[in-house]
Amino acid sequence: MNTADARPLALPALPVETAGALVVGYSGGLDSTVLLHRLAAEPAMRARGLRAVHVHHGLQAAADAWANHCEQQAGALGVPLQVLRVAVPRDGGSGPEAAAREARYAALSSTMAPGEVLATAHHRDDQAETFLLRALRASGPEGLGAMRPLRQLGPGWHWRPLLALPRGALQAYAQAHGLAWIDDPSNAVADADRNFLRLQVLPLLQERWPHAAASLARSAALCAQADALLADEDAALLRMHASDDPRTLRVPALMALPAARRARLLRHWIRTLELPPLPAHGVERIEGELLQARADADASFAWAGARVLRWRDFLHADTLRAPLSPDWETEWDGRAPLALPGGGWLLLRDDHGAATGGFDAPLRVHARRGGERIVLPGRSHSHLLKHVLQERGVAPWRRAHLPLLSAADGRLLAAGDVAWAGDMAGWLHARGWHLAWQPPP
Repeated sequence: MNTADARPLALPALPVETAGALVVGYSGGLDSTVLLHRLAAEPAMRARGLRAVHVHHGLQAAADAWANHCEQQAGALGVPLQVLRVAVPRDGGSGPEAAAREARYAALSSTMAPGEVLATAHHRDDQAETFLLRALRASGPEGLGAMRPLRQLGPGWHWRPLLALPRGALQAYAQAHGLAWIDDPSNAVADADRNFLRLQVLPLLQERWPHAAASLARSAALCAQADALLADEDAALLRMHASDDPRTLRVPALMALPAARRARLLRHWIRTLELPPLPAHGVERIEGELLQARADADASFAWAGARVLRWRDFLHADTLRAPLSPDWETEWDGRAPLALPGGGWLLLRDDHGAATGGFDAPLRVHARRGGERIVLPGRSHSHLLKHVLQERGVAPWRRAHLPLLSAADGRLLAAGDVAWAGDMAGWLHARGWHLAWQPPP
């Protein structure tokens, strides 16, 4: 080893104050090998509880050998290593690259305690590739900001300390220190979008513009700065439009905004709800199919397991949730809270919130099946439950999970805590009790 070439890579200070341990995402490749070696050379990093995690995707025939390599290398550095095996879905619709990435970060996040910091080895060339990918997907400033040096991840943080360094600097460091690493053969195949950029596009750009990667990474940083400033305005605007339900926005207030501001507010709203980011065409779909729809159209737009739904003068965003199955039913005596499928509860309580003695006889709790009728208090005839729910403004995202209570003879006694039949209402009033329904969170 030439000691003159073995100068340590300069790392930025950890940009968050936390006493949590440092967790290195260690694939065994060149980049993460350099990161693990560099951090292991810092006594302060070891003192805070440095450890490594290797995610075993099982996508390559040599995956077991790679895990063994990582165990040997981490052991030589005296760094504890945890190997996590994950199953990558092959038909999730997001592509193999995205599916593997999502599985990897879900696994890494699951190992972290509050305040811990995950360190990954993304570098400047990775940032240039990400910027190009986002530009080709028609991203705005948020997407073009590419990878941030620090972001929240699960209960802790995700730090990219090598983001300002070119891959050439990592290669020189690894060679100078005689490090051993794995070369993933899939990285040499240009089928994947990122590999195509790395192997064919960026080298061609750098023939003409030698500093292309640095310039693209700098553009990403400038977009991130602009996005941070705009995000402060978005947050203030969202607070102005906030309702009791953070998953709901009022359409008239949205339509009063300029189109560009409305687009940013929609993206910010989705991000604050921790839903998957809207796709490139997402805002256009919401504009054309939901905001311009009739108030009674029940229009919706779904993507990546999430959905925005228009109902009357509201937009509602949430993960896609299966409604209560029409076949589901159970008996309930009211003495203890009843857990409902998919989340939520039914409770019978007194005026002070305490448990009661329960119903005179167990009731049947079941899902809506259509055509139910209810005799409301003070009425002698029945009404279609569907019409009662519409008149009382029960949103469709709540109706999908609404439990019904029926007597043994089939009479509908209650629809959650939204509508009670006359005899149920009288029975509850005489005792000072309340039937409460908590929808899924």
